[in-house]
Amino acid sequence: QVQLVESGGGLVQPGGSLRLSCADSGSTFSTSAMGWFRQAPGKEREFVAAISRRLGITRFADSVKGRFTISRDNAKSTVYLQMSALKAEDTGVYYCAAGRLTSAAMTGDYWGQGTQVTVSS
Repeated sequence: QVQLVESGGGLVQPGGSLRLSCADSGSTFSTSAMGWFRQAPGKEREFVAAISRRLGITRFADSVKGRFTISRDNAKSTVYLQMSALKAEDTGVYYCAAGRLTSAAMTGDYWGQGTQVTVSS
C-alpha cells in the first residue's frame, strides 16, 4: 500500500522560509519521481516542483524558480521542498506526489493528504 506522509507546513511571514518533508512508503518500485503540488483556495491544484529518484533531475514551476529547491534522500525515501522568499501567493495546501517526470512537470500517480502553508504577516 502506497503512503505519502507530508510534514512541515505552518504559518510564516512574507519573505520567510519553510521546509516541507514527504516520507514515501510503498511507491518506490512503481514510480520514478516525487514532488509537490499546491492548491490555493478557489483555485485548481498546480504543479510546484519535482525530482527524479535515480538521477535527481528536477522540474520547477516558473512561479517558484529561484526561490524553492527540491531534494531527496533515497535511503529514507523522503523528498524535501525548501521554500524561501515566501510570498502571500504561495499560500495553499501542499500535496506530496509520486509519479514520473514529464517535460515540464510530473504526473500525480499517488498523493499525500496535504499540509497547509500560510504566508501572512
